Amino acid sequence: MKLAITTDSLSTLDFDEMLAYCEELGIEGLEFGTGNWSPAPHLDLDKLLESEKERSEFIKKIEKHNLEIVALNCSGNPLNPNDSGKEHHEVTLKSFKLAKMLGIETIVMMSGLPGGSENDTTANWIVTSWPPENNEILKWQWEKRVIPYWHSLVEIAEKEGIKKIALENHGSQAVYNGSTLKRLRDEIGPMIGMNLDPSHLFWMGSDPRKTVRYLGDMIYHVHAKDVRIEQPLADTHGLLDTQTIDKFATRSWNYVAVGHGHDVTYWKEFFSLLAFEGYDGPVALEMEDMSMDKVTGVAKSIDVLKDALPKRFK
Repeated sequence: MKLAITTDSLSTLDFDEMLAYCEELGIEGLEFGTGNWSPAPHLDLDKLLESEKERSEFIKKIEKHNLEIVALNCSGNPLNPNDSGKEHHEVTLKSFKLAKMLGIETIVMMSGLPGGSENDTTANWIVTSWPPENNEILKWQWEKRVIPYWHSLVEIAEKEGIKKIALENHGSQAVYNGSTLKRLRDEIGPMIGMNLDPSHLFWMGSDPRKTVRYLGDMIYHVHAKDVRIEQPLADTHGLLDTQTIDKFATRSWNYVAVGHGHDVTYWKEFFSLLAFEGYDGPVALEMEDMSMDKVTGVAKSIDVLKDALPKRFK
């Protein structure tokens, strides 16, 4: 497995500082956000698309620090039934084109979330089968929006040389766990796999280790991201928490540096199970612990990952 990082995790550093720090920490691969929900702190999508010189200098700097690009990430909601959905779709198409130019074959995305009817102007996430109309809404979303969109998008991706689209199992998305990933993959085909992000499974109440066993070779990419359940608050209020993540003192659960929610023994088992299933791809740290600065959180997380990953580091 390759120790990697989502460069958004070091958004407080400029491009050159980020590369130098990653080399210092012994990181091997970089996952760049290209736009949409990412501020793309280290990549100018339009500039790289327009200029071969810019692309060449971009790659040279990365290679100078003994790093490589492992994926581009254009996560957003192209299924949103409004102008932002159209904008996210355009960034997605541009990201595919840049991937082809850079020789990158893996794109990290989210599945998107449509409205609940032809007339909706905002996205709608169904979380229970009651009231009864929820079932009709969900059926409409999958059959009329999710599946048709992904059929057309995969056709475009194939023309751009994309081999794998790794969908992150984020809550408030059409694909948020193993079974919803499998449902879409069964309809669309093997280009669709999972970007397995344990953090979202933790707060939704499932066990990432069991998801590894369930998905097996459908795992195309992995994010290393931890969550801590704040048990007294969770016991009182449950895990459906709409407070923004900067309200970490009063939330039922929080994104935390790797090792601050689940100890190194847990992560050793998680990565061992990935190895059992044949996964040997990138493990990209995503650090969103709001209780510490990004540089510190990345360093602490990398220490745990180096101990837990089934490989030796210099």
